[in-house]
Amino acid sequence: MLRLEVLPRLRYVEAYPVDVDGQHLVYLRDPEGIAQDGLGVAPEVFQLMTFLDGDHTVADMRSLFEQATDGATIMDEQIDELITSLDDALLLDSDHFRRHKSDIEAAYREEPKRPAALAGSSYPDSPEALRLLIDSFFADQTGPDGTLRSRKDVSALVAPHIDFSRGGPCFAWAYNELKGSKPADVYVVLGTGHSSRCPFTTSRKVFETPFGDLPSDGTFIDRLARHSGQDLFEDELAHRTEHSIEFQTVFLKYLFPDEDIRIVPILCGSLFDSVNLKQSPMDDPRIADFVNVLRCAIQEDERNICVIAGVDFSHVGQRFGDEEMLDDGILARVSESDQDLIAAAADGDGERFFEVIVRDRDRYRVCGTSSIYTLLKVLDAQNGQLLKYDQAVDHESQSLVSFASMAFYKDSKEQRLDGRGEKQ
Repeated sequence: MLRLEVLPRLRYVEAYPVDVDGQHLVYLRDPEGIAQDGLGVAPEVFQLMTFLDGDHTVADMRSLFEQATDGATIMDEQIDELITSLDDALLLDSDHFRRHKSDIEAAYREEPKRPAALAGSSYPDSPEALRLLIDSFFADQTGPDGTLRSRKDVSALVAPHIDFSRGGPCFAWAYNELKGSKPADVYVVLGTGHSSRCPFTTSRKVFETPFGDLPSDGTFIDRLARHSGQDLFEDELAHRTEHSIEFQTVFLKYLFPDEDIRIVPILCGSLFDSVNLKQSPMDDPRIADFVNVLRCAIQEDERNICVIAGVDFSHVGQRFGDEEMLDDGILARVSESDQDLIAAAADGDGERFFEVIVRDRDRYRVCGTSSIYTLLKVLDAQNGQLLKYDQAVDHESQSLVSFASMAFYKDSKEQRLDGRGEKQ
């Protein structure tokens, strides 16, 4: 049984309420994917777990639990049992967890390919079934069915990374802009790094998809690594289960199954410090360094390069920690805030985009902030166009996730389509 003078810290986990056979539980999920299995615990157990911050002893936790529950008692043995169970489940920042993660990381670095982590669960692993599914997104009544893509060359896209079951047609709006056109030589994919510890993380691995392998562009990545002042591979394990880039690779191989295209996968970490300090992310030397290096690499490369941000917008509701119930008023406020972000992005104004996040104190948990900001700073104020905006609302789980598709064009003077597929 695990006993320490000071107890270990609970790792960052996603926690949200669920009902299982009429029983109220808190479901815990490891966003890093190190602990592969989720864990459901009673609310009072979760309350006890919140005291695992790396500073408290068993006696401290017993006292804090009694204070939080108006005198309810708990035995030292029960706390020890909980800690042992959490450590076995790899949810504690302990020696056991660090050894396990180190082994996984070492094995992953040796692999030349990044497996399609969500094939067979989030989407079909059969190429035939997956093609039929994505075909349906384009034909859906909320998709771009019948909408002719713009005749302009696309320099960048903003596409969702929500699961296909909720956001498939919105994905189709973005990738409809590439459909039927000559593909770019390289797609720089800026994905939200939900578990990233570093500002930016890339990988030289080949990305597997049910439609075939999608190789990374080693030449471009080597240029980034050579000129950047930071280690862009330090947190490469974050790519292992991250879906924000994986979903984009699926759509790219769907469109161009036989073309020689390559990607530059880049996970973008949180801009929490910049939001908290209310200062431009470019005041952070790490952010400024990478943005400038990436911009120069794109400008100096003679090949056709397209930038894609795989992002979602707001995350609201009790599943994400809000106390109030979802209603029409909340949905409208979220939409209004999102539209302010989209308007700033459409104007190519990265600083105004970030000012909206700071203005709202990121109360709506926009998980695509860093990827969109990076895209806008790299594009140097190119104008964009909203193609589709949507909200996935689940009143049962009290959750709302919003997402959008946008396109940026190399020639902004030609006619564009609005979010309903109509010419302007």
